[in-house]
Amino acid sequence: MNLKLKKNDFMPRRGPLLLIIMDGVGIGKEDVSNAVYIGKTPCLDNLFKSELFVKLQAHGVAVGLPSDEDMGNSEVGHNALGAGRVFSQGAKRVNAAIKDGSIFETDEWGKLVNKVKEDDSTFHFIGLLSDGGVHSNIEQLFAMVERLSVECVKKVRVHVLLDGRDVPERSALTYIKRAEDILGGIRLTKGYDYKIASGGGRMVTTMDRYNADWSVVKRGWDAHVLGKARQFVSAEEAVSTYYKEDPEITDQYMDAFVVAENGEPIGRIEDGDSVVFFNFRGDRAIEISRAFEEKDFSEFDRERVPDVFYAGMMEYDGDLRIPNHYLVVPPEIDRTVSEYLCAAEVNMFAISETQKFGHVTYFWNGNKSGYISKEFEEYVEIPSDKIQFDKAPKMKAPEITEKTIELLKTGKFKFGRLNLANGDMVGHTAVEGAVIEAVETVDSCVQRLLDVVKELGGIALITADHGNADEMFYEKDGKRFPKTAHTLNPVPFVIYDPLYSGEYKMSKLSKYGLSNVAGTILNLLGFENVEDYDPSLIEFS
Repeated sequence: MNLKLKKNDFMPRRGPLLLIIMDGVGIGKEDVSNAVYIGKTPCLDNLFKSELFVKLQAHGVAVGLPSDEDMGNSEVGHNALGAGRVFSQGAKRVNAAIKDGSIFETDEWGKLVNKVKEDDSTFHFIGLLSDGGVHSNIEQLFAMVERLSVECVKKVRVHVLLDGRDVPERSALTYIKRAEDILGGIRLTKGYDYKIASGGGRMVTTMDRYNADWSVVKRGWDAHVLGKARQFVSAEEAVSTYYKEDPEITDQYMDAFVVAENGEPIGRIEDGDSVVFFNFRGDRAIEISRAFEEKDFSEFDRERVPDVFYAGMMEYDGDLRIPNHYLVVPPEIDRTVSEYLCAAEVNMFAISETQKFGHVTYFWNGNKSGYISKEFEEYVEIPSDKIQFDKAPKMKAPEITEKTIELLKTGKFKFGRLNLANGDMVGHTAVEGAVIEAVETVDSCVQRLLDVVKELGGIALITADHGNADEMFYEKDGKRFPKTAHTLNPVPFVIYDPLYSGEYKMSKLSKYGLSNVAGTILNLLGFENVEDYDPSLIEFS
């Protein structure tokens, strides 16, 4: 493969180019919910006033996710930063994996199937029964159900969450009929026991998000796992009854229900079962995943925790590794910017603490482990402390900064990248004082790095992979709720160039995203952008 770079007319600075990734530092509302805004951040305040500043989209379609309702994460963010273009993530990945059959060739799928065969147990699906395409797609569920019938799995239960939000508000019976047609067809042709077992409206059953109301998850747990909810002979009867009892009710607010025969729920989740949560979007999948997987779970009394093999359709939170098992792997990414730079014999380093070390290496390099070239690269991992992040909000930022300065001053490296994890990892705790301290720590560390870059006659690029610390809480019905998840806010991108004399300016693009950073790196190192990379954020005068 030819990975040659062409020189451009820009004369690189004598010093290094340093990319600083402030993990979880977005640009949000200018109010007290935003630690980036209310914290004492003189360095960032000045940078954000620079003429070499733009806002980048770091979520949704800009990082390969299905829609702009999808929050970004560190994995897809670093993929986009290092790859120079956008690769399909989320629903697009699932559709492709089902179409080419690769989802059924994974170790995880094999374990799910083998477990129920060996234990003569039940394969369960839980998820949003909808074709709205925001959280799930009913066709993906059907493909997996059909596959199980081919693999001779004899007992399947589907726990249906009713939409009425991304689809018409009283359309549940349409989707239930489609599901019953598939399940009933398998019962008729193969004699297998495939049925709908429980359900409920998405806003009151299972699909809570941002820790807003754990009673929603508990209602789902009670129905799916314990078989505790109002009983009906079928899902169709449940929905029809609720419609009759309340002509104003919509699907998303429908109470939980279980399907029972002779007063006995037909689909409790038991020891030895396999469970797939088939939503691909993460925000409303994280809490139920925690309920299945966490040993020290304290959000509600689960009463009984079955020993199951649980998997999500996707990895819903890459930072917190939720869930432990998932069916669709990240995309295969080729020709990353580091591959080009190694081919051009550019010496570079990557550094972070353990929490984000894989992001500036593995994910940056296109989901590939190890070095691209040990001759031209150096990777440095600073071990993270094993402590709750709100208890030590500085994390290892000072140590990362010290080591980065040491590497820069060797004069060996022309390009370096580092990740300061504080804004994201402390942001996940939503402990306001700690999040503010985390952001202020990042600010002071960035200032120290900029001082050294200036001393060495180099350039620094300052950005983030997604937002988090920029929204510590949200308000609902006059009450304040902690916001532990990533945000949908844009992230900053600033060029700090002490020797800047107007040789270039920020490009006027129709959209700005993380994938535009790689071409910018190439330009500032004296190379033309790769032909099929997304445009650089700068254009030369």
